[in-house]
Amino acid sequence: MSFADFFPSLFRYKSWADEELYALTARLDGEAHPERRHLAIRILNHIHVVDRIFRGNLSGQAHGYAATNTPETPALADLLAAARETDAWYIAYASGLSEAELSESIDFTFTDGGHGRMSRAEMLLQIITHGGYHRGAVGRILADCGLQPPRDIYTRYLHDSEPARRHPA
Repeated sequence: MSFADFFPSLFRYKSWADEELYALTARLDGEAHPERRHLAIRILNHIHVVDRIFRGNLSGQAHGYAATNTPETPALADLLAAARETDAWYIAYASGLSEAELSESIDFTFTDGGHGRMSRAEMLLQIITHGGYHRGAVGRILADCGLQPPRDIYTRYLHDSEPARRHPA
């Protein structure tokens, strides 16, 4: 399997993990845990904003963000709709890249004004690892509030999405 084949699988995994975490976050009682629920949504929004910033960097379009989170916290349902659209974009984008395109370096500007340069592959890996890191933080919040966080692991995704992998070759 080449990297060009691997990245679409990683972004399908990210989308799957996002769906599970958003569904569980929606179950977090805002009356009993208002600050914790707000923090969980702020973290999910941060993930989404960074996803959109790098989408802009990858596509050569202005992303419109001045920071890695927004001043206002969106409603969870609205954020989920936006995250779904962005996840679908990444799946389609990653599915159309060649090995040569993955190796191309792109210059961009961070939200703090600093210069950056990364290959497309590095940017895509940034999105995968960044999202996983912060989904873990949301999972910890959920656990602290009595909700068992999802098992956000790639092997679980692969075996859930391709049950034949559970059988010997």
